[in-house]
Amino acid sequence: MANDNTCPPSGSGAYPSDCELTSGLLAKANERRCAIKRPEGWQQAMMRARHTELLLLDVDGVLTDGTITYTQGGGESKNFNTQDGFGLRILQEAGIEVGLITARSSEAVIRRARDLKLTHVYQGNSNKLEAFNEILTKTDIRPEKIAYMGDDWLDMVLIERVGFSFAPANAVAEVKQRVHWVTEKSGGYGAVREACDLLIEAIGKRDMIMEKYFR
Repeated sequence: MANDNTCPPSGSGAYPSDCELTSGLLAKANERRCAIKRPEGWQQAMMRARHTELLLLDVDGVLTDGTITYTQGGGESKNFNTQDGFGLRILQEAGIEVGLITARSSEAVIRRARDLKLTHVYQGNSNKLEAFNEILTKTDIRPEKIAYMGDDWLDMVLIERVGFSFAPANAVAEVKQRVHWVTEKSGGYGAVREACDLLIEAIGKRDMIMEKYFR
C-alpha cells in the first residue's frame, strides 16, 4: 500500500500537483519551526545549563509582573501568564522538576502551583536559603544541577548557590549583574517561558517535546 504522505510525480514539465505543493509548504513550515533566531550568548548559556534537573522560581516579579491587587474580602489577586504556564508544563515533560520559593503567601499561588502540578512549593519564606536547603535534602539534587530565577535582593542568596541563574528583564540591577542569563521579557510577560525554552534546548529535548505538538 502506498504511503499517504508520498506524492505521485506530476510528470516532466508539468506544473506541480496540489499534493506536491502541500508537501513543499509542510517542508518549509518544518524549517521555520526549527530555525529560530536566538540572542547572542544563548548557545554559551545552554552549555552551562545542560545539567539542570530542577528549576526554582520566585513568584512576584517573575511569574507575575509584581503587581498585587487586594480584594474586598481581604485576599489578594495575581495575574499569571499562560505561555509561562505552558513552558513549565513542557519543562516537566522534558524531565526537569519545578518549584516555587516566595516570601509572600497567597491562595492564588497555591492554585497556580496545583494547576501546573509543581513539585516543590514554599510560601512565606523570607529566608529562602532555608527552603532551598530543605529541597536539597529532600531531592538529593546537587546545587550545580539547579537553576533559579529571581528579580530582587531576597533572591541573591540562591543566585550565588545554583548552577545556573536567571533574571527577568524587570529585575533590579544588582540581580542582573550576578545572574548567568537575563531574559528579554519581563516577569509576568513570558520571562519564565524564555527560561523554560533555554533549559529544554540545553538538555537536548526541544525537538522531541515539540514533535508531539506538530502531529
